[in-house]
Amino acid sequence: MHGQPDQAEVIRLLADPSTYGTNAVEQIDTHASIVFLAGSRALKLKRAVKYDYLDYSTVERRRRFCDAELRVNARMAPVLYRRVLPVVRTRSGHLALDGEGTPVDWVVEMTRFDQQALFDRLAASGRLDLALMPPLAEEIAAVHASGAAREEFGGASGMTRVIDGNAAGLRKFGGECFGPAACDVLTAAARAALRTCTRLLERRRPSGYVRQCHGDLHLGNIVLVDGNPTLFDAIEFNDDIANVDVMYDLAFLLMDLWHRGLPAHANAVLNAYLGETHDVEGLAALPLFLSCRATVRAKTSATAASLRSTPESQRDLQATARAYLDLATRLLRPPAPAIVAIGGLSGSGKSTMARLLAPAVGAVPGAVVLRSDEIRKRLCGMPPLTRLGSGAYTPELSNRVYEALIADAAAVVGSGHSVIVDAVFARADDRRAVERAARGAGVPLAAVWLDAPERVLVDRVQQRGPDVSDADSNVVRMQCAQWADDVQWTHVDAAADQDTVLERLRAHVQTHTVALDRAA
Repeated sequence: MHGQPDQAEVIRLLADPSTYGTNAVEQIDTHASIVFLAGSRALKLKRAVKYDYLDYSTVERRRRFCDAELRVNARMAPVLYRRVLPVVRTRSGHLALDGEGTPVDWVVEMTRFDQQALFDRLAASGRLDLALMPPLAEEIAAVHASGAAREEFGGASGMTRVIDGNAAGLRKFGGECFGPAACDVLTAAARAALRTCTRLLERRRPSGYVRQCHGDLHLGNIVLVDGNPTLFDAIEFNDDIANVDVMYDLAFLLMDLWHRGLPAHANAVLNAYLGETHDVEGLAALPLFLSCRATVRAKTSATAASLRSTPESQRDLQATARAYLDLATRLLRPPAPAIVAIGGLSGSGKSTMARLLAPAVGAVPGAVVLRSDEIRKRLCGMPPLTRLGSGAYTPELSNRVYEALIADAAAVVGSGHSVIVDAVFARADDRRAVERAARGAGVPLAAVWLDAPERVLVDRVQQRGPDVSDADSNVVRMQCAQWADDVQWTHVDAAADQDTVLERLRAHVQTHTVALDRAA
């Protein structure tokens, strides 16, 4: 790709190793910028281009958006973003990077990072560690919390612009990929979903859920720096794209992970994000948000295919576009919500099974997991890994824990999303409470009890690493000594190997809820 004619001399300067005193310069081209990698530095030049959503056509605009990019991204990735530098015309008539002279263009200077540490490359090579998803979600939640509230954006009008833009792009470039009928069906379904969500979206605007977000939150804009997931390349050039509902911002990442065949990663991000924000209300709009994000990718893939010169490259991009369109259509037909209750004594594997089962239950990206241990810590105002004393395990506080657990479960299914409730459920009253909650919400309940011998339970809790549960071997022995089995739920042998237990749970959930997504 080449820059506009007025930037040709600037590009030659920035591509020249002598500009930096290095042996080589690597160049990365995109439709809107060129990045030059030299030594420990990365210089980002904005192309002199103008699109309907972006205008870098003048030197003055490029400087303004370089300043904006530094300001926006320094909030998310201060370790990467350094400063804005001018490319100047010196008195001798030559161009130079920084220094004395008349500015003819501007670049953003960044700290160079290992391209193999990008999350999209880690995902493509099967090296994206599931353990990175909770800290990633926590970082996203922190970015959202620190962004300015922008209630003049977002809402139903914001999503209308997205749907209209997608429809126009599909009509213009998608005919050969999809056919007009498929495009019309998807657009009509998106508009219907928006009508259902309109009140919710409008309510979220003044409530602080529309904020200055990342705006382009896919795996290619996340990198591992010093072991930490780091967001970069946030949108600075279009307020309508950057200032959106926080759940719409998150939806891009969730959709990207799901499309790449990483449902457990997507589910882990969602659950960790909800653990930080408690934004259960936003789940009701998630199918629409996910579908719109997938449609954007379908549109851009179809557009790219139309510009390719070889039949092979066109076919590859058209296949990608069709996969995104199919996903976008499916996302607007989520299964009905359900409650899955997993009970059992400490060490029976409830939390492990809930985590493994969740991606396959309900709407994309799987069920919300509610854990009684986490709720107890929350009610006590303590971090999840803080061990609580005996005062946190009184009958009165345990009653409050289960009341909160059931209320949260009802709120999740009320948003149209499935939930897995992970708790001991030793008391009959607690089991009856979750059964009443399912009946009251009009959703199916799949309730299971995990059985295992005392020696297995003790061995498991002794082998645990840091965990939100405070149960130790003494707690397990006490539970077993006091236990009188009157549980009418379906019993599953939890002493079996993990895959066997998971398959039995999946079969039970599918039988009782018809909410299992085998694709996960």
